[in-house]
Amino acid sequence: MESSKKYRFALLHLGFRLFFLLGAVFSVFAISAWFWFYYHGTQFLDNGNFPIILWHAHEMIFGYSMAVAVGFLLTAVKNWTGHQTLRGYGLLLLGLFWLMARIMPFTDFPGALMIMALFDLLFDVTACIVLLYPLVRSKQWKQLGIWSILLLMTTGNTLFYIGLIWKHPELTRIGLFSGLYLIVALIMLMGQRVIPFFIERGVGYPVVLKVRPWVTVSSMILMMVFVVAVVWNPISQITVWVAIALAILQVLQMIGWYTPGIWRKPLLWSIYLAYGWIFIGFILTALAHWVPINPMLGIHAFAYGGVGMMTIGMMARVSLGHTGRNIVTPPAALNWMFISLLLGAIVRVMIPIILPMQYRMWIEVSQGLWIVAFVCFIIIYAPMLITPRIDGRYG
Repeated sequence: MESSKKYRFALLHLGFRLFFLLGAVFSVFAISAWFWFYYHGTQFLDNGNFPIILWHAHEMIFGYSMAVAVGFLLTAVKNWTGHQTLRGYGLLLLGLFWLMARIMPFTDFPGALMIMALFDLLFDVTACIVLLYPLVRSKQWKQLGIWSILLLMTTGNTLFYIGLIWKHPELTRIGLFSGLYLIVALIMLMGQRVIPFFIERGVGYPVVLKVRPWVTVSSMILMMVFVVAVVWNPISQITVWVAIALAILQVLQMIGWYTPGIWRKPLLWSIYLAYGWIFIGFILTALAHWVPINPMLGIHAFAYGGVGMMTIGMMARVSLGHTGRNIVTPPAALNWMFISLLLGAIVRVMIPIILPMQYRMWIEVSQGLWIVAFVCFIIIYAPMLITPRIDGRYG
């Protein structure tokens, strides 16, 4: 057994510790800054080179979401392969690449945007390399599908920066939207693996859920078609009908995963409802073709509801399990944390359909609820993430 003293700081023992904490803290900063910019009508960062709306979208996709995804995968790949993933000072260096990219837009350095791009892509490429090595070493070829999504996200991020720096708006748009929908694809793929597993072992009574492999395979094939179609033309006939097919498949998944006991377990209902927001995202994407609704509502069903709720739910569960704590009886405050984010998703996505005239107010309320949820996460989980496992094991 490895000693927890091998590296002085527990924060550097496994990827989830550093990147869950960085991601959560950054999400509070990023949404607080977005609230401030939105309220005061600020338009640009980096001396007019970085439009605020693009900064907000990019940083929530390639900043926050990518940090959580890398932290999760560095931890999961270790379990899948039995090989140690990046830790110690190498992990710290990877974290510094990520952090420098987040800081650059707020500096006065000449060429800050270019420096941001270099650090951000260095983070992406390094993460891809350090995750690929143990997969190849252990011949875990079936996991390359997950890894390939990370590689495609790196490509999308590259296109975003090329478009932003060299003034090609179409490349910026392609990079941004491909990043969003690839994160959704990653959440769908991982959710289809872990949600039924978590539910069967977490409800507190024997249950065998109905898992349909054909639905899982069909969903991922159609999702790749959807990514290409929606990036090419968000309201094309192909986009609409693929979105409808994906919505139906996600409902079939959720019906098969349902058991009443999930409502007594915040670590279960949070990720179950998060997956439901992906279904809502597909429905709103399709409806935008026929009904005059704001297309940003469908995007935020995916981003705020799907990505936001799933990432905080997964971070909450993984952090408990991998620090040696009891996942059956988690902290009671988790209920309020998840309820805050759920209400934020409802306010951001659903209420504007009914009361569109107060759209600005709903955005601001949803920003506040996101901040409350992630401040709660930091208060509850920061002490766990920066201290050694309570069972004395390394990790």
